[in-house]
Parts: sequence; structure tokens; C-alpha cells
Amino acid sequence: MKTNHVTTKSLQNRVLKLALGFDRIFLFRKLFVALSLFLVVTSVAYAQSAGPGAGQTDLNSARPSVVGAPASKERVVTGETKQLGQGQVRSWVRLDASGKPTAIGLTFSEESLSTLPKEPPPGQEGTEVSINFPQSATAFKHVGLDWNPMGHPPAKIYDVPHLDFHFYMITEEERARITVQGDDIARVQKKPAPEFIPEDYIYVPDGAVPRMGAHMINPASRELNHQAFTTTFLYGSYDGHMIFAEPMITKAFLETKTNITEAIKLPASYERRAYYPTKYSVSYDPIKREYTVALEGMTLR
Repeated sequence: MKTNHVTTKSLQNRVLKLALGFDRIFLFRKLFVALSLFLVVTSVAYAQSAGPGAGQTDLNSARPSVVGAPASKERVVTGETKQLGQGQVRSWVRLDASGKPTAIGLTFSEESLSTLPKEPPPGQEGTEVSINFPQSATAFKHVGLDWNPMGHPPAKIYDVPHLDFHFYMITEEERARITVQGDDIARVQKKPAPEFIPEDYIYVPDGAVPRMGAHMINPASRELNHQAFTTTFLYGSYDGHMIFAEPMITKAFLETKTNITEAIKLPASYERRAYYPTKYSVSYDPIKREYTVALEGMTLR
């Protein structure tokens, strides 16, 4: 009798504990669910009040920048490609996203520079490669790349191996009429109006050359002030019109693979409305092993 009573009481205690355990589990589950719902509601409310940028990504605002990214990039349009030495040279124009030109230039291989002729053709100072530019809103139609293995006058200034990059604003057919002979002497000596001549530039004495025209130089240029000629910038004219802009760069300077960008002197105005440069650059790409000479900073004038 006593034993049965103890057993029954022990069983009752275990049942009570089990019941209490289930009750606690149920209570904790209810508390957990309530707490989870509270956190969800709070997070949603915070996200709506904080808006994009407060720890989350606004997909609607991010999507246009991804889709529109290619349209925001500049692009390069290639013109002619010709042989230079044992390599190649090509012309190009760089356009912004709206199609406006930002730069124009020539790019040539390292092999081109290392395989240029060591002597000029008989009776000439150098060899010219004429390369057309892609059609654009710049003032420039083609470039005459002249390689002068012995340099050219004036002596002790430009008589070192160098390349002349004549960026012409006239066609090759128009250049062919420049003979610097007979009646043409008067035309080549006719100067443009002062407002069309770049600031401080003067005519080079005896600087008229057939198929080029007259040359103008800045007296403040380094090579004219007891410094070695490495790079310089000239202009040219014919029959009272400005017809070319000309970076001149020594072969030795190119071989240093130095990158430079320099501002250029500008005239007060231009005869024809177009895009004109405000600086020129010389650069080397060690991956592609290419040199580039460019007119940059194009502005509509």
C-alpha cells in the first residue's frame, strides 16, 4: 500500500514537470515569434524612412548608370594606316560621348622608329609619309610625317635626326601648288592677318619649303635659348592663311619613352569655325610598344 502510494506520487511529479516543460517551451516559442515579428516590422519601417544609401542599394537608381555606361565612354576612330620604316603608322581621331572631337593624332610602332632610313633620298632632306585623318569636325585633313635623318636648317639647332609632324588644314592637292618658285614666292611670303597668327610667333628666315609653305616659330622655344632641341611646336602659312600646326620631335627624345603634354600658343581667332587644339602630347605605350603624337584639348573656335 505504502509502496504504491510512493510510486503514484513520483509518477505525478514527473507528469507535472513534463507539463511545466511543455508550457515553458510553448511560452518561449510565443515570445520568439513575437520578437521576430517586431524586428521585421522595425526593419521595414527604418528602410522606408532612411531611403537609398542608408545601408541598402537603390536598384532603380543604380540601373541607369550600368545601362548607360558604354554611352559615356570616348571612342577612337582610326583613319589610314601606312608603312613607316619596317613598321606601321596610323591616324585617328578621339570623340567624346556626344561625337565631338577631343584629340587627333598619329600612332606608330616601336619597330617603325628603329628601322627608319639612315640616309635621306638623293637631293632631299628627308622622307615624307602622308596620312589622311578620319572625317571629323576638327580643322585638320591630313598629316605629313617627315623623317629627317640628318635634320635640316638652321644649323646647330635642328640639324639632328628628328621627325616633323605637319598637321595640315589644307588638302594634298592644295599643297602641291606650293612651289616657292616664280609668282608663288609672293604667295608664300604673304602673311595672315595678325589676329590669325599665334601669340609671339615670328616667321623663320628662309623658312619657306615647297609643298609645305612658310614656317613660324616661337622665339621663346627652348632650342632657341641655349638648350638642346628635343621637342618644339611650329605653325605654318601660305597665301595669307594659316595652313598647319607642327610638333617637331627628335628621334633621341622618342627613344627615351618619356610622356609629355604641353600647352601651345594660340591665335586670337581663326578663319574657319572648327575644333582646334590647345596642347600637344608625346607618349609611349610599353604594352603595345607604340608611340603617339597628338593634338589635344580640342575646342570649338
